[in-house]
Amino acid sequence: MNLPQDFLNKMKELLQDEYEDFLKSYEADRKQGLRVNTLKITVEEFLTLSPFTLERIPWVPEGFFYQHEERPGKHPYHEAGLYYIQEPSAMAVGEIVEPEPGEKVLDLCAAPGGKSTHLASKMKQAGLLVTNEIHPARAKILSQNIERMGIKNAVVTNESPDRLAKRFPSFFDRIMVDAPCSGEGMFRKDPDACSEWSMENVAACSIRQLDILLCAASMLKYGGRLVYSTCTFAPEENEAVISQFIKEVPSFEIEEIKVYEGFSRGRKDWAKDGGSDIDKTVRLWPHKIQGEGHYIAVLRKKAGENPPKLKLAETLKDERSLKEYNQFVKDTLQIKPRGQYLLFGDQLYIVPDEMISLQNLKVLRPGWHLGTIKKNRFEPSHALALSLKGEEVQHTWNLTADSPDLAAYLRGESIPAKGSKGWYLVQVDGYSIGWGKLSNGILKNHYPKGLRWM
Repeated sequence: MNLPQDFLNKMKELLQDEYEDFLKSYEADRKQGLRVNTLKITVEEFLTLSPFTLERIPWVPEGFFYQHEERPGKHPYHEAGLYYIQEPSAMAVGEIVEPEPGEKVLDLCAAPGGKSTHLASKMKQAGLLVTNEIHPARAKILSQNIERMGIKNAVVTNESPDRLAKRFPSFFDRIMVDAPCSGEGMFRKDPDACSEWSMENVAACSIRQLDILLCAASMLKYGGRLVYSTCTFAPEENEAVISQFIKEVPSFEIEEIKVYEGFSRGRKDWAKDGGSDIDKTVRLWPHKIQGEGHYIAVLRKKAGENPPKLKLAETLKDERSLKEYNQFVKDTLQIKPRGQYLLFGDQLYIVPDEMISLQNLKVLRPGWHLGTIKKNRFEPSHALALSLKGEEVQHTWNLTADSPDLAAYLRGESIPAKGSKGWYLVQVDGYSIGWGKLSNGILKNHYPKGLRWM
Protein backbone atom coordinates (compact mmCIF):
# COMPACT_ATOMS: atom_id res chain seq x y z
CA MET A 1 0.00 0.00 0.00
CA ASN A 2 1.37 3.40 -1.01
CA LEU A 3 0.81 5.55 2.05
CA PRO A 4 1.33 9.33 1.67
CA GLN A 5 4.85 10.32 2.69
CA ASP A 6 3.66 13.32 4.71
CA PHE A 7 1.37 10.97 6.62
CA LEU A 8 4.22 8.54 7.34
CA ASN A 9 6.50 11.34 8.52
CA LYS A 10 3.82 12.65 10.81
CA MET A 11 2.98 9.21 12.29
CA LYS A 12 6.66 8.49 12.91
CA GLU A 13 6.96 11.71 14.87
CA LEU A 14 3.76 11.00 16.85
CA LEU A 15 4.27 7.31 17.60
CA GLN A 16 8.07 7.13 17.93
CA ASP A 17 8.80 3.66 19.44
CA GLU A 18 5.43 2.30 18.28
CA TYR A 19 5.87 3.44 14.69
CA GLU A 20 7.33 0.19 13.31
CA ASP A 21 4.53 -1.90 14.82
CA PHE A 22 2.00 0.57 13.42
CA LEU A 23 3.57 0.31 9.96
CA LYS A 24 3.52 -3.52 10.06
CA SER A 25 -0.25 -3.48 10.65
CA TYR A 26 -0.67 -2.36 7.03
CA GLU A 27 0.90 -5.60 5.84
CA ALA A 28 -1.79 -7.71 7.53
CA ASP A 29 -5.28 -8.35 6.17
CA ARG A 30 -7.87 -6.15 7.83
CA LYS A 31 -10.40 -7.84 10.09
CA GLN A 32 -13.98 -8.19 8.87
CA GLY A 33 -16.94 -7.87 11.23
CA LEU A 34 -20.69 -8.31 11.46
CA ARG A 35 -23.09 -7.25 14.19
CA VAL A 36 -26.18 -9.33 14.96
CA ASN A 37 -29.43 -7.38 14.69
CA THR A 38 -31.10 -8.15 18.01
CA LEU A 39 -34.33 -6.49 16.86
CA LYS A 40 -34.87 -9.64 14.79
CA ILE A 41 -32.83 -12.45 16.30
CA THR A 42 -30.94 -13.17 19.51
CA VAL A 43 -27.20 -13.75 19.40
CA GLU A 44 -27.74 -17.35 20.53
CA GLU A 45 -30.30 -18.00 17.78
CA PHE A 46 -28.00 -16.50 15.19
CA LEU A 47 -25.05 -18.64 16.26
CA THR A 48 -27.25 -21.73 15.82
CA LEU A 49 -28.31 -20.57 12.35
CA SER A 50 -25.08 -18.99 11.07
CA PRO A 51 -23.14 -20.68 8.26
CA PHE A 52 -20.09 -18.49 8.95
CA THR A 53 -16.95 -19.06 11.01
CA LEU A 54 -17.31 -16.49 13.77
CA GLU A 55 -15.12 -15.16 16.57
CA ARG A 56 -16.46 -12.78 19.21
CA ILE A 57 -15.40 -9.13 19.18
CA PRO A 58 -14.45 -8.34 22.82
CA TRP A 59 -16.02 -4.88 23.01
CA VAL A 60 -19.44 -5.67 21.44
CA PRO A 61 -21.67 -8.50 22.73
CA GLU A 62 -23.43 -8.75 19.35
CA GLY A 63 -20.25 -8.33 17.27
CA PHE A 64 -18.25 -11.05 15.52
CA PHE A 65 -15.19 -11.30 13.31
CA TYR A 66 -15.73 -13.47 10.24
CA GLN A 67 -13.22 -15.08 7.91
CA HIS A 68 -11.77 -13.04 5.05
CA GLU A 69 -12.91 -15.51 2.37
CA GLU A 70 -16.55 -15.55 3.57
CA ARG A 71 -19.16 -13.29 1.96
CA PRO A 72 -22.01 -12.63 4.42
CA GLY A 73 -23.12 -9.65 2.32
CA LYS A 74 -24.17 -12.11 -0.41
CA HIS A 75 -26.26 -14.31 1.87
CA PRO A 76 -30.10 -14.23 2.18
CA TYR A 77 -29.76 -13.61 5.93
CA HIS A 78 -28.21 -10.25 5.06
CA GLU A 79 -31.26 -9.34 2.96
CA ALA A 80 -33.47 -10.37 5.89
CA GLY A 81 -31.58 -7.90 8.11
CA LEU A 82 -30.31 -10.48 10.59
CA TYR A 83 -26.97 -8.67 10.79
CA TYR A 84 -25.13 -5.56 9.68
CA ILE A 85 -21.64 -5.80 8.18
CA GLN A 86 -19.56 -3.27 10.10
CA GLU A 87 -15.90 -2.54 10.72
CA PRO A 88 -15.05 -3.95 14.19
CA SER A 89 -13.58 -0.75 15.67
CA ALA A 90 -16.63 1.23 14.55
CA MET A 91 -18.86 -1.05 16.63
CA ALA A 92 -17.28 0.33 19.81
CA VAL A 93 -18.99 3.68 19.24
CA GLY A 94 -22.58 2.42 19.46
CA GLU A 95 -21.70 0.55 22.64
CA ILE A 96 -20.35 3.74 24.18
CA VAL A 97 -23.43 5.83 23.24
CA GLU A 98 -25.58 3.42 25.32
CA PRO A 99 -29.04 4.70 24.34
CA GLU A 100 -32.00 3.54 26.44
CA PRO A 101 -35.46 2.51 25.17
CA GLY A 102 -37.78 5.53 25.22
CA GLU A 103 -35.08 8.18 24.82
CA LYS A 104 -34.78 10.78 22.07
CA VAL A 105 -31.54 10.10 20.18
CA LEU A 106 -29.83 11.81 17.22
CA ASP A 107 -27.21 10.38 14.88
CA LEU A 108 -26.09 13.57 13.16
CA CYS A 109 -23.73 12.22 10.45
CA ALA A 110 -25.29 8.81 9.99
CA ALA A 111 -24.71 7.28 6.52
CA PRO A 112 -24.41 4.48 5.65
CA GLY A 113 -26.12 3.50 8.90
CA GLY A 114 -23.88 1.16 10.89
CA LYS A 115 -23.96 3.23 14.05
CA SER A 116 -27.63 4.25 13.63
CA THR A 117 -28.76 0.64 13.34
CA HIS A 118 -26.63 -0.24 16.37
CA LEU A 119 -28.31 2.53 18.40
CA ALA A 120 -31.73 1.36 17.21
CA SER A 121 -31.07 -2.21 18.37
CA LYS A 122 -30.36 -0.90 21.87
CA MET A 123 -33.51 1.28 21.85
CA LYS A 124 -35.69 -1.81 21.17
CA GLN A 125 -38.20 0.09 18.97
CA ALA A 126 -39.06 2.47 21.83
CA GLY A 127 -38.37 6.21 21.74
CA LEU A 128 -37.29 8.43 18.86
CA LEU A 129 -34.19 7.99 16.71
CA VAL A 130 -33.46 10.84 14.29
CA THR A 131 -30.82 9.69 11.85
CA ASN A 132 -29.45 12.39 9.57
CA GLU A 133 -27.18 12.60 6.54
CA ILE A 134 -26.38 15.80 4.66
CA HIS A 135 -25.54 14.15 1.30
CA PRO A 136 -28.73 13.08 -0.56
CA ALA A 137 -27.35 9.92 -2.22
CA ARG A 138 -25.84 8.70 1.06
CA ALA A 139 -29.09 9.56 2.89
CA LYS A 140 -30.95 7.15 0.56
CA ILE A 141 -28.52 4.34 1.45
CA LEU A 142 -29.01 5.18 5.12
CA SER A 143 -32.79 4.95 4.69
CA GLN A 144 -32.48 1.56 2.96
CA ASN A 145 -30.39 0.18 5.84
CA ILE A 146 -32.90 1.46 8.40
CA GLU A 147 -35.56 -0.41 6.43
CA ARG A 148 -33.55 -3.64 6.06
CA MET A 149 -32.94 -3.85 9.79
CA GLY A 150 -36.68 -3.62 10.53
CA ILE A 151 -36.44 -0.38 12.55
CA LYS A 152 -39.80 1.20 13.39
CA ASN A 153 -38.89 4.26 15.49
CA ALA A 154 -36.46 6.09 13.17
CA VAL A 155 -36.90 9.31 11.21
CA VAL A 156 -34.39 9.78 8.38
CA THR A 157 -33.54 13.39 7.51
CA ASN A 158 -31.33 14.97 4.86
CA GLU A 159 -30.30 18.21 6.52
CA SER A 160 -27.27 20.27 7.47
CA PRO A 161 -26.32 20.32 11.17
CA ASP A 162 -27.04 24.06 11.50
CA ARG A 163 -30.59 23.70 10.12
CA LEU A 164 -31.33 20.83 12.48
CA ALA A 165 -29.91 22.83 15.38
CA LYS A 166 -32.50 25.54 14.79
CA ARG A 167 -35.34 22.99 14.91
CA PHE A 168 -34.25 20.85 17.87
CA PRO A 169 -32.98 23.16 20.66
CA SER A 170 -32.00 21.19 23.80
CA PHE A 171 -34.16 18.30 22.58
CA PHE A 172 -32.17 15.05 22.56
CA ASP A 173 -31.11 12.81 25.44
CA ARG A 174 -28.14 11.48 23.47
CA ILE A 175 -26.36 12.57 20.31
CA MET A 176 -23.90 10.67 18.16
CA VAL A 177 -21.47 12.71 16.03
CA ASP A 178 -19.42 10.41 13.82
CA ALA A 179 -17.73 13.37 12.22
CA PRO A 180 -16.57 13.51 8.58
CA CYS A 181 -12.80 13.21 8.76
CA SER A 182 -9.61 12.71 6.77
CA GLY A 183 -10.09 8.93 7.05
CA GLU A 184 -6.55 8.00 8.09
CA GLY A 185 -7.85 5.08 10.14
CA MET A 186 -9.52 3.59 7.04
CA PHE A 187 -6.54 3.54 4.66
CA ARG A 188 -6.37 -0.26 4.89
CA LYS A 189 -10.12 -0.62 4.30
CA ASP A 190 -10.42 2.10 1.65
CA PRO A 191 -7.25 2.72 -0.41
CA ASP A 192 -8.99 5.64 -2.18
CA ALA A 193 -8.76 7.53 1.11
CA CYS A 194 -4.96 7.54 0.66
CA SER A 195 -5.13 9.45 -2.61
CA GLU A 196 -7.54 12.01 -1.13
CA TRP A 197 -5.45 12.63 2.00
CA SER A 198 -3.45 15.80 2.57
CA MET A 199 -2.30 17.92 5.50
CA GLU A 200 -4.57 20.68 4.15
CA ASN A 201 -7.56 18.34 4.27
CA VAL A 202 -6.76 17.40 7.87
CA ALA A 203 -6.81 21.10 8.80
CA ALA A 204 -10.07 21.69 6.90
CA CYS A 205 -11.70 18.67 8.58
CA SER A 206 -10.82 19.90 12.06
CA ILE A 207 -12.56 23.23 11.42
CA ARG A 208 -15.67 21.50 10.07
CA GLN A 209 -15.71 19.00 12.95
CA LEU A 210 -15.76 21.74 15.57
CA ASP A 211 -18.61 23.50 13.75
CA ILE A 212 -20.63 20.26 13.67
CA LEU A 213 -19.91 19.60 17.33
CA LEU A 214 -21.11 23.07 18.30
CA CYS A 215 -24.37 22.50 16.41
CA ALA A 216 -24.82 19.15 18.15
CA ALA A 217 -24.18 20.70 21.57
CA SER A 218 -27.12 23.09 21.17
CA MET A 219 -29.47 20.15 20.45
CA LEU A 220 -28.57 18.21 23.60
CA LYS A 221 -30.64 18.38 26.77
CA TYR A 222 -28.98 19.45 29.99
CA GLY A 223 -27.69 16.26 31.57
CA GLY A 224 -27.53 14.65 28.13
CA ARG A 225 -24.67 12.70 26.57
CA LEU A 226 -22.83 13.53 23.33
CA VAL A 227 -20.46 11.00 21.77
CA TYR A 228 -17.90 12.26 19.25
CA SER A 229 -15.96 9.86 17.04
CA THR A 230 -13.69 9.86 14.00
CA CYS A 231 -11.88 7.21 11.99
CA THR A 232 -8.65 9.18 11.82
CA PHE A 233 -5.39 9.25 13.79
CA ALA A 234 -4.83 13.01 13.39
CA PRO A 235 -4.64 14.80 16.77
CA GLU A 236 -5.89 17.94 15.00
CA GLU A 237 -9.22 16.15 14.39
CA ASN A 238 -9.38 14.37 17.74
CA GLU A 239 -7.82 15.63 20.99
CA ALA A 240 -7.43 19.15 19.60
CA VAL A 241 -11.10 19.39 18.54
CA ILE A 242 -12.35 18.13 21.91
CA SER A 243 -10.09 20.39 23.97
CA GLN A 244 -11.09 23.42 21.84
CA PHE A 245 -14.78 22.49 22.20
CA ILE A 246 -14.53 22.25 26.00
CA LYS A 247 -12.78 25.62 26.01
CA GLU A 248 -15.55 27.24 23.94
CA VAL A 249 -18.48 25.48 25.65
CA PRO A 250 -17.69 25.21 29.39
CA SER A 251 -21.17 23.78 30.09
CA PHE A 252 -19.75 20.42 28.89
CA GLU A 253 -17.35 18.05 30.60
CA ILE A 254 -15.49 14.98 29.36
CA GLU A 255 -16.65 11.64 30.76
CA GLU A 256 -14.36 8.68 31.19
CA ILE A 257 -14.84 5.74 28.80
CA LYS A 258 -14.40 2.12 29.79
CA VAL A 259 -11.39 0.67 27.99
CA TYR A 260 -10.94 -2.89 26.74
CA GLU A 261 -7.65 -4.70 26.21
CA GLY A 262 -5.77 -2.94 23.43
CA PHE A 263 -7.64 0.38 23.74
CA SER A 264 -5.48 3.44 24.43
CA ARG A 265 -6.21 6.72 26.15
CA GLY A 266 -6.35 10.09 24.44
CA ARG A 267 -3.09 12.02 24.64
CA LYS A 268 -2.95 15.28 26.57
CA ASP A 269 0.26 16.24 24.79
CA TRP A 270 -1.61 16.05 21.44
CA ALA A 271 -4.28 18.54 22.50
CA LYS A 272 -4.01 22.26 21.85
CA ASP A 273 -3.62 23.37 25.45
CA GLY A 274 -2.73 20.22 27.31
CA GLY A 275 -6.40 19.21 27.24
CA SER A 276 -7.66 18.78 30.79
CA ASP A 277 -9.34 15.34 31.08
CA ILE A 278 -8.46 14.49 27.47
CA ASP A 279 -7.03 11.19 28.74
CA LYS A 280 -10.62 10.14 29.48
CA THR A 281 -11.14 9.80 25.71
CA VAL A 282 -10.01 6.67 23.84
CA ARG A 283 -8.05 5.70 20.76
CA LEU A 284 -8.19 2.42 18.84
CA TRP A 285 -5.01 1.56 16.93
CA PRO A 286 -4.66 -1.17 14.26
CA HIS A 287 -1.38 -2.40 15.77
CA LYS A 288 -3.02 -2.91 19.18
CA ILE A 289 -6.43 -4.43 18.37
CA GLN A 290 -8.05 -6.40 15.55
CA GLY A 291 -9.63 -3.37 13.89
CA GLU A 292 -8.97 -0.07 12.16
CA GLY A 293 -8.23 3.35 13.65
CA HIS A 294 -10.84 5.19 15.71
CA TYR A 295 -11.08 7.98 18.27
CA ILE A 296 -14.01 8.35 20.71
CA ALA A 297 -14.90 11.02 23.27
CA VAL A 298 -17.94 11.26 25.56
CA LEU A 299 -19.17 14.73 26.51
CA ARG A 300 -21.77 15.40 29.20
CA LYS A 301 -23.85 18.59 29.25
CA LYS A 302 -23.98 19.86 32.81
CA ALA A 303 -27.24 20.50 34.65
CA GLY A 304 -29.42 23.41 33.57
CA GLU A 305 -32.94 24.32 32.51
CA ASN A 306 -34.34 22.76 29.32
CA PRO A 307 -36.74 24.79 27.12
CA PRO A 308 -40.47 24.02 26.86
CA LYS A 309 -41.56 21.07 24.71
CA LEU A 310 -41.64 21.69 20.97
CA LYS A 311 -44.69 21.37 18.70
CA LEU A 312 -45.21 17.72 17.77
CA ALA A 313 -45.73 16.38 14.25
CA GLU A 314 -49.28 16.75 12.95
CA THR A 315 -50.63 13.23 12.59
CA LEU A 316 -53.84 11.84 11.16
CA LYS A 317 -56.73 12.50 13.57
CA ASP A 318 -59.52 11.00 11.44
CA GLU A 319 -58.73 7.46 10.33
CA ARG A 320 -61.74 7.18 8.01
CA SER A 321 -59.41 7.87 5.08
CA LEU A 322 -57.58 4.63 5.93
CA LYS A 323 -60.38 2.27 4.82
CA GLU A 324 -58.13 0.33 2.40
CA TYR A 325 -55.38 0.04 4.98
CA ASN A 326 -57.75 -1.16 7.67
CA GLN A 327 -59.10 -3.82 5.30
CA PHE A 328 -55.53 -4.96 4.60
CA VAL A 329 -54.86 -5.22 8.34
CA LYS A 330 -58.04 -7.28 8.81
CA ASP A 331 -57.23 -9.62 5.89
CA THR A 332 -53.45 -9.97 6.33
CA LEU A 333 -52.23 -9.23 9.85
CA GLN A 334 -52.76 -10.78 13.26
CA ILE A 335 -51.96 -7.46 14.91
CA LYS A 336 -52.74 -3.83 14.15
CA PRO A 337 -49.67 -1.55 14.17
CA ARG A 338 -50.07 0.98 16.97
CA GLY A 339 -49.13 4.65 16.95
CA GLN A 340 -49.88 7.99 15.36
CA TYR A 341 -50.54 7.68 11.61
CA LEU A 342 -49.13 10.13 9.10
CA LEU A 343 -49.95 10.40 5.38
CA PHE A 344 -46.89 11.58 3.46
CA GLY A 345 -48.51 12.02 0.03
CA ASP A 346 -50.03 8.58 -0.60
CA GLN A 347 -47.48 6.90 1.71
CA LEU A 348 -48.68 5.81 5.14
CA TYR A 349 -46.35 5.93 8.15
CA ILE A 350 -46.50 5.63 11.90
CA VAL A 351 -44.57 8.53 13.44
CA PRO A 352 -42.37 7.81 16.48
CA ASP A 353 -43.56 9.25 19.78
CA GLU A 354 -42.37 12.82 20.47
CA MET A 355 -41.36 13.55 16.86
CA ILE A 356 -41.67 17.30 16.34
CA SER A 357 -43.31 18.95 13.33
CA LEU A 358 -41.78 17.85 10.02
CA GLN A 359 -42.67 21.10 8.27
CA ASN A 360 -39.77 22.60 6.25
CA LEU A 361 -37.48 19.65 7.02
CA LYS A 362 -36.01 17.45 4.30
CA VAL A 363 -37.35 14.09 5.40
CA LEU A 364 -36.76 10.81 3.57
CA ARG A 365 -38.50 8.55 6.08
CA PRO A 366 -40.78 10.12 8.72
CA GLY A 367 -41.17 6.91 10.70
CA TRP A 368 -42.31 3.33 10.22
CA HIS A 369 -43.34 2.97 6.57
CA LEU A 370 -46.49 0.85 6.33
CA GLY A 371 -47.24 1.11 2.61
CA THR A 372 -49.06 2.95 -0.19
CA ILE A 373 -52.74 3.86 -0.27
CA LYS A 374 -53.92 3.32 -3.84
CA LYS A 375 -57.37 3.50 -5.40
CA ASN A 376 -59.49 0.79 -3.76
CA ARG A 377 -56.46 -1.04 -2.32
CA PHE A 378 -53.49 -0.83 0.02
CA GLU A 379 -50.05 -2.09 -0.98
CA PRO A 380 -47.79 -2.97 1.97
CA SER A 381 -44.22 -1.68 2.01
CA HIS A 382 -41.03 -3.72 2.07
CA ALA A 383 -40.27 -1.95 5.37
CA LEU A 384 -43.45 -3.40 6.89
CA ALA A 385 -42.48 -6.91 5.77
CA LEU A 386 -39.01 -6.62 7.28
CA SER A 387 -40.36 -5.38 10.61
CA LEU A 388 -42.94 -8.16 11.04
CA LYS A 389 -42.62 -11.61 12.56
CA GLY A 390 -44.36 -14.73 11.32
CA GLU A 391 -46.84 -14.83 14.20
CA GLU A 392 -47.99 -11.28 13.36
CA VAL A 393 -49.43 -12.19 9.94
CA GLN A 394 -52.18 -14.50 8.66
CA HIS A 395 -50.04 -16.26 6.05
CA THR A 396 -46.32 -17.00 5.74
CA TRP A 397 -44.31 -18.70 3.01
CA ASN A 398 -41.14 -20.06 4.58
CA LEU A 399 -38.13 -21.03 2.46
CA THR A 400 -34.71 -22.31 3.44
CA ALA A 401 -31.60 -20.25 2.76
CA ASP A 402 -30.36 -22.74 0.16
CA SER A 403 -33.76 -23.19 -1.53
CA PRO A 404 -33.94 -22.69 -5.34
CA ASP A 405 -37.32 -21.02 -4.75
CA LEU A 406 -35.69 -18.45 -2.44
CA ALA A 407 -33.01 -17.71 -5.04
CA ALA A 408 -35.79 -17.26 -7.61
CA TYR A 409 -37.70 -14.97 -5.24
CA LEU A 410 -34.62 -12.78 -4.66
CA ARG A 411 -34.22 -12.50 -8.45
CA GLY A 412 -37.76 -11.13 -8.64
CA GLU A 413 -39.40 -14.25 -10.03
CA SER A 414 -42.82 -15.62 -9.08
CA ILE A 415 -42.86 -19.12 -7.58
CA PRO A 416 -45.43 -21.96 -7.59
CA ALA A 417 -47.48 -22.07 -4.39
CA LYS A 418 -50.71 -23.53 -3.04
CA GLY A 419 -52.92 -21.92 -0.42
CA SER A 420 -55.47 -19.23 0.28
CA LYS A 421 -55.44 -16.08 -1.83
CA GLY A 422 -53.83 -12.98 -0.40
CA TRP A 423 -50.64 -11.45 0.93
CA TYR A 424 -47.95 -13.76 2.31
CA LEU A 425 -44.94 -12.82 4.38
CA VAL A 426 -42.03 -14.57 2.66
CA GLN A 427 -39.47 -15.87 5.15
CA VAL A 428 -35.99 -17.35 5.06
CA ASP A 429 -35.63 -19.98 7.79
CA GLY A 430 -38.42 -18.27 9.75
CA TYR A 431 -37.25 -14.63 9.33
CA SER A 432 -39.09 -12.15 7.12
CA ILE A 433 -37.52 -11.11 3.83
CA GLY A 434 -40.41 -9.61 1.80
CA TRP A 435 -43.96 -9.89 0.46
CA GLY A 436 -45.58 -12.20 -2.03
CA LYS A 437 -49.23 -12.32 -3.18
CA LEU A 438 -50.76 -15.70 -3.83
CA SER A 439 -53.31 -16.18 -6.58
CA ASN A 440 -54.15 -19.13 -8.87
CA GLY A 441 -51.30 -21.31 -7.63
CA ILE A 442 -48.62 -18.62 -8.09
CA LEU A 443 -46.93 -16.52 -5.42
CA LYS A 444 -46.47 -13.23 -7.26
CA ASN A 445 -43.23 -11.48 -6.43
CA HIS A 446 -43.23 -8.17 -4.54
CA TYR A 447 -39.52 -8.04 -3.73
CA PRO A 448 -38.33 -4.47 -4.58
CA LYS A 449 -36.74 -4.18 -8.01
CA GLY A 450 -33.77 -2.21 -6.73
CA LEU A 451 -32.81 -5.01 -4.31
CA ARG A 452 -33.15 -8.00 -6.63
CA TRP A 453 -30.24 -10.35 -7.13
CA MET A 454 -28.79 -10.75 -10.59
